[in-house]
Amino acid sequence: MTSFVRGGFVENRKFRINQFIKVPEVRLVDFDGTMIGVIKTADALAKAQAKDLDLVEISPQANPPVCRIINFSKFKYEMEKKEKEARKKQKIFHIKEVRIRPRISDHDLEVKIKHAREFIDGGDKVQLTALFSGREMQHKDLGIKIMERIKESLADIACPERKVYSMGMRVFLTLVPKNKIK
Repeated sequence: MTSFVRGGFVENRKFRINQFIKVPEVRLVDFDGTMIGVIKTADALAKAQAKDLDLVEISPQANPPVCRIINFSKFKYEMEKKEKEARKKQKIFHIKEVRIRPRISDHDLEVKIKHAREFIDGGDKVQLTALFSGREMQHKDLGIKIMERIKESLADIACPERKVYSMGMRVFLTLVPKNKIK
């Protein structure tokens, strides 16, 4: 949380306020939104202090920088509220992993498919990983066949994010729920 002292100290330094504005001239906007124009920073600060408000540098990259006479605490609260609202609207994808072996029995595979189906119904991505060890590496085609079988059985609710691929001693398949595809 950022702290505010009436003199103009802000911990996160997103906005320069009051005497921390060091440019000679600023484009001033009044607290009600009316454009006052380009004036000296000292005059703008005096106007802000006369109204018992703060001079806040809104757009420092403009030439001259745009400053506004506002209550900084209220402005900061509104900015935090907007950021919080934006975070709420973000979509968060969780990736769940289901690991299998290439010599998995049919019943065990059905159980793994059932778990993957539950994850997909919950709106999560599912990464299926076939783990190989030792001489099993010579039969990667078994892992690919299992992945294709899983892909076909989950085709009604999910589709692959990309093709089945192998990396090292593993074969991967990532499935995405159909309702999340754009």
